[in-house]
Amino acid sequence: MPLSPTRIAERPTFLDWALRPFSKVAPGEGLVAALLLTCVFLILTGYYLLKTAREGMILSGSLFGLRGEELKSYAGGAMAVLLLAIIPAYDAIATRARRIRLINISYVLVVACLGVFFILAERGVSIGLAFFIWIGIVNLFLVAQFWSFANDLYTEEQGKRLFAIIAIGGSVGAIVGPELARLASTYMLLPGAAVLFVLALVLFNLVEKVHRRAPDAARVADEPIDGEGGFSLLKHDRYILLIAALVLVAELVKTTGEFVLSSAATHHAAQLIPATAHADLAGAARAAAIRDDRREVIKQFYSSFFFWVNVVGFAIQAFAVSRIIEKLGVRRSLFVMPIVVGGAYVAIAAIGGVALIRAAKVAENGTEYSLQNTVRQALFLPTTRAVKYKAKAAIDTFVVRAGDTLSAGVVWFGIHVARADARGIAASNVAFVVIWLVIAAGIARWHRRLSTGEVSHTSPLSNRHIPVVQSAPR
Repeated sequence: MPLSPTRIAERPTFLDWALRPFSKVAPGEGLVAALLLTCVFLILTGYYLLKTAREGMILSGSLFGLRGEELKSYAGGAMAVLLLAIIPAYDAIATRARRIRLINISYVLVVACLGVFFILAERGVSIGLAFFIWIGIVNLFLVAQFWSFANDLYTEEQGKRLFAIIAIGGSVGAIVGPELARLASTYMLLPGAAVLFVLALVLFNLVEKVHRRAPDAARVADEPIDGEGGFSLLKHDRYILLIAALVLVAELVKTTGEFVLSSAATHHAAQLIPATAHADLAGAARAAAIRDDRREVIKQFYSSFFFWVNVVGFAIQAFAVSRIIEKLGVRRSLFVMPIVVGGAYVAIAAIGGVALIRAAKVAENGTEYSLQNTVRQALFLPTTRAVKYKAKAAIDTFVVRAGDTLSAGVVWFGIHVARADARGIAASNVAFVVIWLVIAAGIARWHRRLSTGEVSHTSPLSNRHIPVVQSAPR
């Protein structure tokens, strides 16, 4: 029997044995899985350095008369508009470039931009809003691109087993990143993240080199990503459209919850650093000192929050995800996250309070970054390369930011029309969770049809579902 593209040995290696406590690993699969685990660890560590920095930058300031937490909520709309131009450009490059070249181009651009932001910040230029929008786009592309690459390496059977292992690297990176962020000032986190992204790029190229040793792997690796663009695929494919709808609603719920958390963080900082602080200063100097102190309090608040989110996420990822997917399957596992989220927002709406909001968001985000993320990546395993690279990029960037934009509308309506407080805005998420459950049911139906061969996802040009077996009505 020929080796699959990511199996390069017939006997178990040390890495195969080392990874087996977390999931089933076949002989020869350990090396690539370990390299990918390390790669996503570096990506997520770097991202959390930048994510921690951006919170302090934007929440400690104001613009156009808007408070930081409100400005943060509305920034998703700007990201969505920019992505309307970025995604077609990305599709054009993907159509002409082999996958490793596409990744190399992406990371060189990201590192160069980080250098520019750092220089501007050191010279006293205010970069808060621009950096927030930029990292909000870039981080989605980097993570989406990593999972597109992993989907391209593995068969559906392998992905169901090994994605849970690989994602452990992301969970650990998400723990380490916020802790490292405590050790440096806000702006020094930018060059630190750039170094980690360079190391991740080295590992991408190493994985590509190892993978090419398997039969027929070089041929696939050298092929550009043919097929329609990401937006066109979303329009024509019902399965992919349902995934996009799920991501849209999930992001709407999450971002609305982020506003609730940001409000709690800002209130917490104002309590610790009141307007009466720095009585030895006056005027603009006093206002600047209070603002700077609150920025650092917010940074520490989010550093601690991210740490606990990712400890919970790591525990679920390392010890529960593979077992949950093995026991429930991909389709039933889709329903775990909305049930957790629904319970969290019912509690916030009913009780409120900084401690409860923080604990509920830890539960929500920890589940999302572990189980939900792994299940969502597995949904793309039975699809074509065009879907994995182009449609997935559109979903994981534009659709995510479209969800942020809808959330901004919910926040605006709640603040300015309904005059609701944070608890009232949180209550709206309960209704959205019901829609989320309905969409998950539709995805489960289509995923079953793809996995059982009732429909095929193999047309590289139109990528429309092709009926294979007409099943009897149920």
